[in-house]
Formats: sequence, structure tokens, C-alpha cells
Amino acid sequence: MRLQGKCAIVTGAGSGFGRAMALTFAAEGAKVFAVDRDEAAAQQVTAEINDNNGQQAQSFCCDVTNAAKVKEMVASCISGLGGLDIMVNNAGYTHASQPIDQVTEDDYDRVMNVNLKSIYHSTLEVVPHFRKQGGGVILNTASTAGLRPRPGMSWYNASKGAVITLTKSMGVELAADKIRANCVCPVAANTPMLGDFIGDRSKNTEEVRAAMGADIPLGRLTESQDVANAALYLVSDEAEFITGVALEIDGGRCIS
Repeated sequence: MRLQGKCAIVTGAGSGFGRAMALTFAAEGAKVFAVDRDEAAAQQVTAEINDNNGQQAQSFCCDVTNAAKVKEMVASCISGLGGLDIMVNNAGYTHASQPIDQVTEDDYDRVMNVNLKSIYHSTLEVVPHFRKQGGGVILNTASTAGLRPRPGMSWYNASKGAVITLTKSMGVELAADKIRANCVCPVAANTPMLGDFIGDRSKNTEEVRAAMGADIPLGRLTESQDVANAALYLVSDEAEFITGVALEIDGGRCIS
């Protein structure tokens, strides 16, 4: 039980990477506060955790771009689960793959607010708590898009590049407070958002996914469990000397 006695918030927990992280953390002993703007999805993963593990998990409906709701989220976790040790900023959004000058301002704002500003909101709430208790862990979900950007995704690439730089800065600035900050950087993944990266959800077919996976040295797309496994290590005490790291979970894509 690598997270026994720990309390963790996971945003975007209703599907994809967040769901896998929530389930994996719970299986390793953590109390999980599963957060998603889709209330039914958050409730579903919470029910699965409690049914499978007998763990105390709670769900919370939250738009992470809303500062007041994020404040409520953190306070509710601390009161409902009895503490907070791990903050996972996983909720994400992307515009569809398209030319840089055709992305609407609304989509640009949504990408930046969900992927980056949400971390600002949560940081303002969790850092004082972590300082008071003598430490904590922040894990952000970035992307290989912030390390090896691709055409058609420029504004999304920019948001994830900012998350990577922010994470490194957090790792340095918060180290004296025993607060670790790292991020995971998955390559294209077999999740509901894949159709947006392709540019057309109707083209998210088995054949297209296979072709995309063939372009990755290890021969497949990222699976949500790959990310959850890496996240588990980074938030655990086994990684107590690791901070400011952007871990590529990409089957070798960034070096090919």
C-alpha cells in the first residue's frame, strides 16, 4: 500500500488519465476526492472505488476554471476526507487540430483556463495547507506537446509547455517547504480526447489509432494506466527526492 494514509484530490477524474489515477491511488490505500465537471462521471468512479476497495472516496462536481469552486473543492476534501496530501491537476481541454489562425478566441481561452489557470487556482488553496502541515505533493498533467510540439495544435502546445515550465519553477520555489511538484507528459493517448487531436472525432477509428501508434518507437499509443502507474510513483514517498521533473510517458516518441 504505497499511499496508505494519504488523501488525494484528482481533477478530471471522471474519465481517461484521471479515472485511472483515482482508481490506482485508491487501490494503493489513498482516500480519493474524485473531481470532475461531469457530476455523474465523478460519482461513478467514486462508487467503483468504494465498491472495489472499501476505501473512503468522495466525489465533487467542479469547473476548475472557477476560483470559488476550486476553493470549495479543497476545503471540502480536507473536511470530508480528513486531510489533503496530494493535489493532482489533471483536468484538461484541447482545441481541435487546425491552423493556428483558425482557433477561436473562446477555444483559446478555454484551453488556457482549463490547462493552466486551473493550476493557479488550486495552488493558491493547497500551498498554504501544505506549508502548515509540513509538506505535500503537486502533480500536473502536461503533455509531450509541450516538449515536441506538432502543427495544428499550437495553442494547446503552448498551454502544456507553460505547465512544464511552471512545474519546474514550483519544484524549485516550494522545495524549502517540503512541497514536491512534478508533471507527467503523455504522448497521444487512447482517451476520449484523441478525436480532437486528430481534428475530427469521426476519424478516431481503430485503423487511425494503429497508424498513430506505429509512429511511436514502442509501437502503440499511451494507455491511461501507463500514466497512472507513473503518477503513482511520483506522488509516493518512493519519489521523495524527485521534484521539478517533467516525466515523458511516450514510448520513446520525444527522442525519435
